Amino acid sequence: MSALFRVLCVAALLLTAPAYASQPQPTVDEFVPMEEVPASEQIPAINLVAAAYGFVWIVVVGYVWSLGRRLEKAETEIAELERRAR
Repeated sequence: MSALFRVLCVAALLLTAPAYASQPQPTVDEFVPMEEVPASEQIPAINLVAAAYGFVWIVVVGYVWSLGRRLEKAETEIAELERRAR
């Protein structure tokens, strides 16, 4: 059984190799990746990433602060209700 498997694997490799070798070359109209991008066409990604992280941290800190205030208010109301219950 393993000999048959080996023969099938070798046959599959031999039959698919010409298909990969005969791939057409890209024409001028198709996408061709550039090796180096001119500085005038680069996007300042570090600025965008820093702004996104800053925004997310401001939202997280604001949410945690809001939770803290609401928790403090709830604890104050619970303490008031416990005081009234006595």
